Formats: sequence, C-alpha cells, structure tokens
Amino acid sequence: MDIDILLALQQFRNGCGAFLTDFFGKMTFLGELNTVLVIMAAVYWSVSKDFGTYLLMGWSGNRLVNGALKVTFCAYRPWIRSSDIVPYGNSMTTATGYSFPSGHTMNAATVYGGGAVHKGLPALLRVALGIIVALVALSRLYLGVHTPQDVIVGAAAGMLTMWLTLRLMRWIASHPGKDIFAACAGIALAAALAVYASVKSYPTDFDSEGKLLVDGAKMANDSFKGVGWCCAFLTGWVLERRFVRFSTDVSRLKKLTRLVTGVLSYYAVSLVLVPLLKGWVPGAAGIVVSCFFQMFYVTFLFPLCVKHFEKTSSAAQ
Repeated sequence: MDIDILLALQQFRNGCGAFLTDFFGKMTFLGELNTVLVIMAAVYWSVSKDFGTYLLMGWSGNRLVNGALKVTFCAYRPWIRSSDIVPYGNSMTTATGYSFPSGHTMNAATVYGGGAVHKGLPALLRVALGIIVALVALSRLYLGVHTPQDVIVGAAAGMLTMWLTLRLMRWIASHPGKDIFAACAGIALAAALAVYASVKSYPTDFDSEGKLLVDGAKMANDSFKGVGWCCAFLTGWVLERRFVRFSTDVSRLKKLTRLVTGVLSYYAVSLVLVPLLKGWVPGAAGIVVSCFFQMFYVTFLFPLCVKHFEKTSSAAQ
C-alpha cells in the first residue's frame, strides 16, 4: 500500500502537480543536515543559549534514535523496493542510509517541532512550526524518497525525543551538578550504538544480475555520524558550562558579528576540515571523528573564541 501511495503521488507530480515540485524541494531543504545545524548554531550563539542548547541536545538524541532504528530495521529505499518509483531530480543524493525512519523528518521535528512543543514560544509561531514539520515530511513523499511509515514514525519519534529533552533540560536546571551524569549516560548510549552498528549483520539481497542491492556497511554510516555528533555535543556542552559560560545577553552588534563569523567559519569547518579528517582517518572511525569535530566546534570551540575575542575587545576599549 505504501508503494501505491508513492506511485499515485508520482503520477500526480508528473502530470498536473509539477508546479508543486519546486515548493516541496524548498520544504525538504529545511530538513537537510546543514540547514538545521546552521539554524541551531545561530540560535545557540546569537539568540538564546538555553533554547539553542535544548535544540542541539534534542537533535543529538534524535540522531542516535534515527541511527539505531535505521540499522535495526534495514528498510530499503522505495526505488529499490519497486523499480516503478522514480525520485524527482537529484533528491536521491540527499537520501542517505536506510529508509526507515526519515532523517529529514526527524531533523525537522527537532528544530521546528522542538519549537512547537516549547510553551515559551507564542502560540501562533508554535502552530507555524508544526506546519513546517508536516510539510517537510510530505515533501519526502512527494519527491519519492520515503514511504508514509518512514515519515510518520520519523515525525512521531522526533517530537517525542524533543518532549523528553525538554523535561531533561528542566531536570538539569534544578540539578545543575547532574549534567556530567546526563552527559556520561548519553555518551554510553552513543558508544553502544557504535558497537551495535559495527557488529550486527545486514541484509545481503542481490538483483537479477547478481549485484548487491544495498551495502549495509555504507548504510550504517548515518549511525556513526550520529555517534560523533552526540558525543561532541555532550562533551562540548559540559566543558562550555564549566570553562566558557558565554552569554547571548549581549548587544545586537555582537549578536550579528557572532552570527556572520560563526556561519562562515562553520562552513569552512564543514567543507574543508571535515573532509580532510575523513581522509586522514579511515572507515567508521573517520566518520565519528569528523562529525565530532564539526559539532564540538559549534558547541565549544566557537563559543570559546567568541568569549576570548569579546573580552579582549572590551579590555582594549
């Protein structure tokens, strides 16, 4: 039935629905990795440190959940299950890993869904953010890269993780000394996922020509990315709380300066240093190390630099 739904959407898209393709292409962009990471980093550096921490913590948890579910169920992508499914344009290039659940939908559930379940935001904004989550999920179906169960479970799991993260943040606020305990527990879960993804067996189905349909080892890369990001966030979070303690309660000029320099430097790290690290460290370890550095830069290294330069600038004046 799920393939039938995608075929019906594909027929509509190829017929009278072409005008919606560009719209849903933009919606799916809102759920892409670098999009959500830049948004979360910008909030963390320049808007609200507490809210940004909540988003980054929830996203780190969601990446672990997504990685664990993907390598457990090993669901093939729709176009592998049925040759009649033809994803639109280059949308397959961002469809990495196994199909279930949808990573884009879980990303959207983190950033936009995280705001939707946060009662501190205005009601109208929360409704708008919830609609964005639904549109990102629908875009994955419309473009032909996920099934209905992929996006439904992705949205539900993502929103549940953000709700639990919100409760965890409130608990830590009332027990500030327990942050190390929470970090260690999260790192232990990440390590367990890394071991699980490394040792488990993966399906070895072949096509009519004897070629392996899906390489399970490559599909597990998304899980290793989640391990690196989660460990880096938790490590950087604890170190920042103890040794940096930067604040977003600063002037608009400082916020804008942080935003511009932070985003530019983030892309420099992601486009230059991360690929270099992957090249220097082979295999799954390289994925974990490169993703660790990427997130550690966001949560600790850039705030450390900001605190230092802003302090130096103030002293010079």
